Amino acid sequence: MSPFRLRPFARLAPPIAVVVLLPSAIAAATTQADVLLSQGKPVATSTVESASLNGDKAVDGSTQTRWASAVSADPQWLRVDLGQPSSIHQVKLTWEAAYAKKYRIEVSDDGTQFTTVTTVDNGDGKTDDLTGLQAHGRFLRFVGVTRATKYGYSLWELQAYGTPDSAGDTQAPSTPAGLAATTTTATSAGLSWNAATDNVGVTGYDVLRDGQVVATSATPSYTDTGLAPDTGYTYGVRARDAAGNVSAASAPVTVKTKAGSGTGFILAAAGDIAERCTASDSSCVHVKTAKLVEQMNPAAVITMGDNQYDDAHLSDFKAYYDKTWGKFKNITHPIPGNHESYDDTKFKGYEDYFGAIAKPQGKRYYSWEMGNWHFIALDSNDFVTHDEFAEPPQLTWLKQDLAANKKGCVAAYYHHPRWSSGDHGDNKDSVELWNIMTANKVDLVLNGHDHDYERFVPQNADGKADANGPVEIVGGSGGANLYDLSPAHATTAKLLKTFGVLKLSMTDTSFQTQLIGVDGKVLDSSPTYTCH
Repeated sequence: MSPFRLRPFARLAPPIAVVVLLPSAIAAATTQADVLLSQGKPVATSTVESASLNGDKAVDGSTQTRWASAVSADPQWLRVDLGQPSSIHQVKLTWEAAYAKKYRIEVSDDGTQFTTVTTVDNGDGKTDDLTGLQAHGRFLRFVGVTRATKYGYSLWELQAYGTPDSAGDTQAPSTPAGLAATTTTATSAGLSWNAATDNVGVTGYDVLRDGQVVATSATPSYTDTGLAPDTGYTYGVRARDAAGNVSAASAPVTVKTKAGSGTGFILAAAGDIAERCTASDSSCVHVKTAKLVEQMNPAAVITMGDNQYDDAHLSDFKAYYDKTWGKFKNITHPIPGNHESYDDTKFKGYEDYFGAIAKPQGKRYYSWEMGNWHFIALDSNDFVTHDEFAEPPQLTWLKQDLAANKKGCVAAYYHHPRWSSGDHGDNKDSVELWNIMTANKVDLVLNGHDHDYERFVPQNADGKADANGPVEIVGGSGGANLYDLSPAHATTAKLLKTFGVLKLSMTDTSFQTQLIGVDGKVLDSSPTYTCH
């Protein structure tokens, strides 16, 4: 759907929107004391049609920008965090051409359990001004039930009016200072800035490119990807606190990307993914991480094992994984974890579900290529069950595969990490694998197994910081219940007990990684590394 699609001039005999109020919502009316609660507040959405049509556009105060959900899918939602509990008396929705025939407005105190405030069962696409509401909560959610067009749902603006419970925290954070470019490639620009201060606490930063918010980062750094080569971009940053107060934008900095072909691609990656739960359970995380993958629109998806819990039967894959991450099956390059071996016949459910892509070269280990990258997918189950390797042929194959590689950049992924500050800790059984990676100057190693996120600086065979070694990332944060953390290694760059998906930005000569949390925030952003 084009972001410039225009609304038709007229419709014949448009139906009248019917608003059904809860009994408690009939008595109240908008008062002069009401204020606009929603503008500029943090937004989460079920989907977006594209990165330029994200949820923030629905509360930015402009009728020239909009949120649009994914095409041809019901239901869809947009949630606004008002910053503090508030009484809501009026909700105004300004529709683009792709409007809702049926929808509801909901409120919540915690952002998880919602109560319906009002429903519209015969929307006509005109501006809906829902007044006389008597709702209370911190979170306001629009839920589109039935689309009126073949497209998704598209809002120029969603405005909520009412009164906050108290004046509360009205002090905005300090304006971020020291914004500067770090590493720049033909398709990416790294940024860093000094942390802002606040009387209560800074919760995140909006990153603006050419005046438009392009991301929200939880830390004072960010790498913007997907840029055009040899092109200038102007960036700014503003800070937010928990009450929704927003600082002024920082002094701008202009960054020019390097000249080059601009060839690059995005990958999504995670391990330890599908618990036995579905979208009907609001706490089911693999539903949420799959939506992150969808929003990334990756060229390929990598899984680092334990794709399905607990015993990875084919019936479980079909009932759970397939309903979420299964949407990306045709672009997925999987490897098994230990849970795939717990089937009645080891790996049978895994191999039956993934079919040819489970063993594209006849084994559960294989290699594939994209751009100037060579990817090696390994079955580390072979190396963690005995003091000696159970299947030397995989090591022989690995050495031959690396020797035959002609690509300039190399990444490997397997389930059991050599280094980890998680519950399982360092895995001595995978020493030989790690030694081969360091000896062959592999650039990136991805693992799962520990249900957390940990990014290391480049390390050598002894686990010491060494620019010539691989960057190891443990990304077992795809949806399985999180594990407790142990003290971080000296080489740990970031360690988090959190869910999320790795976004890998690859070029012909470099790579950069980000962890995207289930709320859409960038929780960690690596430097841009040049391939060995």
